[in-house]
Amino acid sequence: MKEQNKINISKQAKPFDFVLFITVLVLLAMGIVMVLSASSPSALAESGNSYTYVSRQAAFAVVGIILMLIISKIDYRIYPKFAKIAYIGSLIVLLIVPLVGDSTKGATRWLDLGFVRFQPSEVAKIALIVFYAAWLTKNKDKLKTLKTGFIIPFLYLAPIAIILVFLQNHLSVTIIIVVVTAIMMIMAGTKLRYFVTLGSVGVVGGAGLLFALAKFTESGAFRLSRITTFLNPWNDPKGEGWQIIQSLYAIGSGGLFGAGLGESKQKFLYIPEPHNDFIFSVLAEELGFIGCAVVIILFALFIWRGLLIAMRAPDMFGSLMAVGITSLIGLQAIMNIAVVTSSMPNTGIPLPFFSYGGTSLVILLCSVRNTSKYFPIIQENII
Repeated sequence: MKEQNKINISKQAKPFDFVLFITVLVLLAMGIVMVLSASSPSALAESGNSYTYVSRQAAFAVVGIILMLIISKIDYRIYPKFAKIAYIGSLIVLLIVPLVGDSTKGATRWLDLGFVRFQPSEVAKIALIVFYAAWLTKNKDKLKTLKTGFIIPFLYLAPIAIILVFLQNHLSVTIIIVVVTAIMMIMAGTKLRYFVTLGSVGVVGGAGLLFALAKFTESGAFRLSRITTFLNPWNDPKGEGWQIIQSLYAIGSGGLFGAGLGESKQKFLYIPEPHNDFIFSVLAEELGFIGCAVVIILFALFIWRGLLIAMRAPDMFGSLMAVGITSLIGLQAIMNIAVVTSSMPNTGIPLPFFSYGGTSLVILLCSVRNTSKYFPIIQENII
């Protein structure tokens, strides 16, 4: 009788992926330290208290960890029952934002409920992932067809959320929703050529639309200026190019080992709000190339563990959820680092676990805890 290797995959999931869990905790700890360092000059100038931002960020981190532990007790297999309700609810809230939301720097993205101020788009991203994971799983036998596999999910359902987010002047989240949705669909079985064809047409059409809007609308002109600034920020060094130039100064000043924690010069009101989207610049200046490499490796490790979880998930819904959440966080990290290094136009995207922001941090922690539950028990038996 020949020996055979058999792999038995249990339906029961491990409580969490330990490597991924530790990776997230290290990123979170580094993020809080960097918020303290990057925000202290701004906080002191605004409120007279250097710890204003970091104390809030730490409080949100505690709330996120508590909610993470609570949500970890919920069986993710019940989520499909509420996926449609969650998606519709998030669309309704997104629709309300432009009407009654708070506006800051030309963008209306926040809802203030008195006891909490949050960005509904952060909630919508997770609701969208849950909805698509459930919808694609339900229609898995029809995903090779053009209508069910591409037209309905990508050209009918997705544009609703995309348009509502775009109306908030939130281009970065718009891009993320499109890309994450496409990744989930491809992983579920939709033919890649549909996206290649649409993408080719979209690039040409989008460029033409952008130039047309730039000529006749203020919003279009703003978008075009982001691209021209990216191509040569020194054309307007004291205006549109100021932020990215200061970011590059910070990164260049860091060298190999950095100036030392807390020793950044560019955070002293040179980089606007350095604790937000451009916190990686301060990190580069203070911790140097070594510090940047450590953070990038940690995000790469996160993406690897997330994909491993997706491949070993006990069902298609769990696998697509893991793919969606991993893509969401990985894409945000890649885009943020690309922006601050002037590798792509500024889109206003935060660095996960680092940039200041309570809504994003809490939701990311909750979603990561759910992702880690999909890791199944694998036993190898030799007969």
